[in-house]
Amino acid sequence: MIKIAVASENDMVTEHFGHCENFNIYVAQRGEIFNSSSVPNPGHKPGFLPNFLNDLGVNVIISGGMGGGAIDIFDEKGIEVVFGASGNAKVAAQSYLKGELKSTGSVCHEHQHHDECGE
Repeated sequence: MIKIAVASENDMVTEHFGHCENFNIYVAQRGEIFNSSSVPNPGHKPGFLPNFLNDLGVNVIISGGMGGGAIDIFDEKGIEVVFGASGNAKVAAQSYLKGELKSTGSVCHEHQHHDECGE
């Protein structure tokens, strides 16, 4: 079983991980999504969201962009980071499961804090 979180604005992948409205959570087994839910973004504080998602049991995080600090924490937790995604959140999760979604974006270096994308 795998749990995928997609940083989203409603049902669309968001550009800025820390500023997303919600995380769409997809639970998959044998490459098929069998459960989905949405969790509101509980608020952005440096280092908070990677730990929040880890506590939810997430194995993979998909986002449009993400700062290096967040990526470092996900790496420490053993959570795979896929950034550079766009479009529908569920389609992105399905593409990941098929092995078709790879990180294509760049790490965000314009920071208001050390671990978030600036606007």
